Amino acid sequence: MQSSVTRNIAAALPRLALATPEQAAMRTPGRLGRYSNVLSYAQLDARSDAIAAGLGKRGIARGSRVVVMVRPTPEFFLLMFALFKRGAVPVLVDPGIAKRALKQCLDEAQPQAFIGIPLAMLAKKLLGWASSAHVRITTGRNAWWADATLAQVEAEGAGAGPQLAATGGDEVAAILFTSGSTGVPKGVVYRHRHFIAQIEMLGRAFGIEAGGIDLPTFPPFALFDPALGLTSIIPDMDPTRPAKANPRKLHKAITRFGVTQLFGSPALMRVLAEYGESLPSIRRVTSAGAPVPPQVVQRMLELLPKDAQFWTPYGATECLPVAVIEGRELLALRSRTETGAGTCVGRPVAPNEVRIIRISDTAIVHWDNSLQVGAGQVGEITVAGPSATDSYYNRDAQTALAKIQETLSDGSTRIVHRMGDLGWFDADGRLWFCGRKSQRVVMDEVTTLCTEQVEPYFNTRPDVARTALVGVGEAGKQTPVLLFELNTGSRANPVEVADELRYIANGLVHTAKISHFLHYPKPFPVDIRHNAKISREKLAVWAAKKLRIKQAQ
Repeated sequence: MQSSVTRNIAAALPRLALATPEQAAMRTPGRLGRYSNVLSYAQLDARSDAIAAGLGKRGIARGSRVVVMVRPTPEFFLLMFALFKRGAVPVLVDPGIAKRALKQCLDEAQPQAFIGIPLAMLAKKLLGWASSAHVRITTGRNAWWADATLAQVEAEGAGAGPQLAATGGDEVAAILFTSGSTGVPKGVVYRHRHFIAQIEMLGRAFGIEAGGIDLPTFPPFALFDPALGLTSIIPDMDPTRPAKANPRKLHKAITRFGVTQLFGSPALMRVLAEYGESLPSIRRVTSAGAPVPPQVVQRMLELLPKDAQFWTPYGATECLPVAVIEGRELLALRSRTETGAGTCVGRPVAPNEVRIIRISDTAIVHWDNSLQVGAGQVGEITVAGPSATDSYYNRDAQTALAKIQETLSDGSTRIVHRMGDLGWFDADGRLWFCGRKSQRVVMDEVTTLCTEQVEPYFNTRPDVARTALVGVGEAGKQTPVLLFELNTGSRANPVEVADELRYIANGLVHTAKISHFLHYPKPFPVDIRHNAKISREKLAVWAAKKLRIKQAQ
C-alpha cells in the first residue's frame, strides 16, 4: 500500500532528481523564442523546495488557497510544484474569461494568497480581485502592488531542504475552474488522489514511457510530465489562443528537441494539419476539448510516421480521462458519424464505469440502476472512477446537479459524475458522443435533436467550414435552426448554400425536421480554453434575433 507521502503530484520530483539529476525537466521559450530557460530535475526539485519554504515563511500553510495568475514560464512550474509540496491549494482560472466572471471566480475561491505577474497584481488592486487574499506575491522584478517578489520568496527559503508534505489522498490539491463555455465557470475541487489516478490512467491508456519529450500546448498538462518521467518543451505560443499558434515555431521546437509526443486542442491540430509539414519524430498525439474533425485526423495521420498514434481522449475538467479512441478507428467509423450516429469517443478507460441514464435537467441524489436506458438508446453520460471529482467549490447547487451518490454492494459509497453530455453505447462497447445536454434542441415530448448527430452530416458539404445546430423559442417547443460558416476565401453565395443544405436535409429523418438555415457572417464564437467548442448559446441568441427580423418583414 502506498504511503500518504506519495499521494502528491510533486512526489516524483525528489525521486527523479536523485535518479536523473541532469535530465531536463522542462524547457521554456525566452526572448525571441530562444529556449534558453532550462530546468533540470535537480533544479526543479531544489528550487521548488526553496520556494515552498519561502511561502511558508510568508504565511502560506497547508490547505491555504492560492490564486496563481502566471504565464507558462519557469516561474509558473516552479511555483505550482512548490505549492503542491507545501500542501497548499493552487487556484487556476482561465485568464481569457470575461472580467466579471473572473472576479466572481476569484471571490468564490476565497483565497488566502494571490501570486501573479505584474499586470495581474495591478488588476487585483484596481478591480478588487480576491479581496480575501492578504498575502500578495509577484513574479515581477519589483514588488509593486505586492508584499514580495517570487525571487525574494525563493531566497528566503534557500537551503531549507526537502519540503514535500505528507498529503493524504483525500486532501484538496487544487481548484481548477472550468472554461465556462456552456455557463458560468465553476471551481472543480481536485484532491491528491484525483491527480494520482489521472497520471496512472493516462500512462496506461497511451502507453507512455519515461524518457519521452512532450510538447504540451495546454500548460497545466505539463504538470503531469515529471510524474511520467517526461521532459516538457513549453511551446512558444499564447496558450489561450491555440487557433492562432504559429506552426513554424511549433515545428522548429519539435525538430530541435526531437519531440516524441504532442498534446493540443482540435484548433491547434487544424493549424498543424493546414501547415502540412511532416512530423517525423512524433510517436503520439493526443487532442481533446471537442471532437476533432475527421479531415483533420486524416491529414495529421498522413503527416505522422506510420507507427505513430493519434488519440482523441474524451473527458472534462471534472473527470479525465473517461474514454479514448485512436485516429484510425475513428476514421473507420467516419461514415456513421456523417450519417447521424454521433462522434465515437472509444472505449472507457479502466477502471472507469461509464453508464447512460435517462436525460434529466434536475438533481439526482441517489443512484438507482433503473436510471439507465436500454442498449443503443441515447441518454446522459455518467462516469464513476478514481479520477471523477466530488464537488465544485462553494457551488452546492451545481454540485447537486452534477453528482450522484451511489452505495455499493459492500456498503461503501462513491460519486457518479454526470458529464452533461449525451451519448450511447454500440454493440461493441464503444461510446458515442452526441453533444452537450444543455445544447440539445427539444422540439416536443418525443423529438429531440443532438448537435453531434446533425452537424457532421452538413459539414461534409463543399464551401461549408462548419455548422451549428441551435434551438430558438420556448423551452420544450424549440424551433431547430442550422447556422453555417463558409470556408475562408469561399466565394459561394450564402443563399445558394442555404438552399442546398435545406435540400440535403431531407436525406435523414432527423435532419429533415430542420427548416431554417442561416449563414453566420463571421467565424463561430468558441471557448477560450481550446478554441474548439462552439458557443451555441450565443449563436442561438443571434439566430432568434435574425428570425424575428425576417418575420417582421
